[in-house]
Amino acid sequence: MPGHLPDATEPEAAVRGLNAAPLGGIQRLSALDTVRARIALAVELGLLAPGERLPPTDEIAAALGVGDITVRRALASLHADGVLERRRGRTGGTLVAERPVKGAVTEAAAYRAAAAEVHRLIDHRLVLECGVAHLAALHADGAALDALDRLVGAMDEAGSWTEFRGHDERFHLAVAEATGVAFAAAPYGAVLRDLYRYYLPYPLDTLRRSNCEHRALVDALRHGDPVGAAEVARQHVAQLHRTMFVGLMDDAGARAGGGAGPAVGTA
Repeated sequence: MPGHLPDATEPEAAVRGLNAAPLGGIQRLSALDTVRARIALAVELGLLAPGERLPPTDEIAAALGVGDITVRRALASLHADGVLERRRGRTGGTLVAERPVKGAVTEAAAYRAAAAEVHRLIDHRLVLECGVAHLAALHADGAALDALDRLVGAMDEAGSWTEFRGHDERFHLAVAEATGVAFAAAPYGAVLRDLYRYYLPYPLDTLRRSNCEHRALVDALRHGDPVGAAEVARQHVAQLHRTMFVGLMDDAGARAGGGAGPAVGTA
């Protein structure tokens, strides 16, 4: 898909080998099951609203890193499960059911059980992200900064969560390339790839709000402010502990228990 990471380079493979966890959790799921689980979990957490139309199949496939046929099969099965519905006509398509069945997709349990792994990946990305931002502030040239500005603009204009997802990935990899460090993108890209396996659909207005942080990062890079850039990067990644689905599940539990949780944010 546009924005997909390239195949692992030798440095990246070495990093992944040193940090690889034993196969388990979502790694045991088929590609079909991961699509089912991610869409169903997004519906259950309120990230996809009743009656919301899903993007075209090919866009979903690109955003979730699977094939078109896999997505078509997953959507058909979610329709059979009562999570989605299909409508005919100009205003039709595949939509979230008005009263979606909750708990019907048992594969979502693998994502819920992966909370510790997701928090570990966020912390790993946090360390790398701050270093990448610091170095990019020192070394990014005008061409690199202009390219980052264009990606921020593209995210502002994205018409769906699938389109935003591709621009977001390209933005973060471009920041890593702007460091001027030959192999910076390889270990950073490896962690980003692992974390994106847990990406869920998000409301577009939420994603656009997160793009303000991308713009703030580019501003810090333009001013050659490594401390400011690292701080923007730190905040951008650290909040994933509460705004990715692992944090939203805690929030839902707190509300069920009568407490108040954090607002929804982007993955």
